Amino acid sequence: MARSKSSKGWMREHLTDQFVKRANRDGLRSRAAYKLLEINERDNLVRRGMCVVDLGAAPGGWSQLIAPLVGPGGKVLALDILEMEPIPDVEFIQGDFSEQPVLKRVEQALDGRGVDLVLSDMAPNISGVRSTDQARWEHLSGLAVEFAKNSLNPGGNLLIKCFQGTGVDELRRDLRQLFDSLVVRKPEASRDRSREFFLLARGRKVEPGQPAPCGETV
Repeated sequence: MARSKSSKGWMREHLTDQFVKRANRDGLRSRAAYKLLEINERDNLVRRGMCVVDLGAAPGGWSQLIAPLVGPGGKVLALDILEMEPIPDVEFIQGDFSEQPVLKRVEQALDGRGVDLVLSDMAPNISGVRSTDQARWEHLSGLAVEFAKNSLNPGGNLLIKCFQGTGVDELRRDLRQLFDSLVVRKPEASRDRSREFFLLARGRKVEPGQPAPCGETV
């Protein structure tokens, strides 16, 4: 089947993308690594000894970057419904983390350790219908926030991919209730034409009357 003009245009853009070329040169699994790298350099998110959960991790660009940063005393747990080639010092669980059996595996992998940072680079499969795609993203973002709410240590942080459109204002309200601060980040590696941006929520609050997640902050 012949490729459409749009798919040919995407492939041409992809092959000439400076971050794709850099990723190939630097031995990184995806150009997305540079998004996290820029945010981390600005906000000092990842530190030695941290426990980090990477949601929607495949093909592993973020986990590959994080593992050396947390060091031997840290932990990186990557999750995705897709397969992912192994990464040194990264534990990978394949499955839908909204399903109870997968959450049980996550709980076992953490072994009572609280999470210091949740990363979510999840994005829906694009249908081309903007309202449908936005609704799918809202669902994914809701799952990521719920996971962070239940897993993060007090003072922990969440970095989540967003797309401009419906649901963003509600997400911001929810995050402001759960965290001490909230900022927007649009790294250079996010294409200019993309509606993509990231919300960085810092300082997980402990809700009155609710037990704090297990573990201690680093």
